[in-house]
Amino acid sequence: MSKQSSHQLPSLGAELTPGAPFHPRLGDLALDLAKGGKIGVVVALPSDSSASYQLRPPGGGEDWRARNDGKTLRPVPVPVTHVTPMKRDAVYDHRAQQAALPATVHYEDGGTCESMLVLTPAQVELYYIQLGQLIEARESAREQVR
Repeated sequence: MSKQSSHQLPSLGAELTPGAPFHPRLGDLALDLAKGGKIGVVVALPSDSSASYQLRPPGGGEDWRARNDGKTLRPVPVPVTHVTPMKRDAVYDHRAQQAALPATVHYEDGGTCESMLVLTPAQVELYYIQLGQLIEARESAREQVR
């Protein structure tokens, strides 16, 4: 199965600089600051025949126009649905006093990305206790089924 990455996530770089223009593509979701944060689907791009972006509410409705320089537009991130641990070893950095557990972040659109769950020593101890309790509960449930 090939890995799919999320299309609506903002890329790292100039687009995330405050006040920097966002230049969405046709079909992208964009948040328009000039319209009080209204979200729309880009249905037309600035061109020789149109001097602005044209957006439409995702469920349909009245179109509106946004500046052609993209200064009022921002990307709309795709919501995260869940995070799963990866089958890799967790590591502890004694200098930073943090543990890091590789994880996969899953998005609503089916995309994924790799990340790290960073834990303090107190969090590691707390989750050690909680995971131990979960393991015991699972074993008890298995014994009851037998």
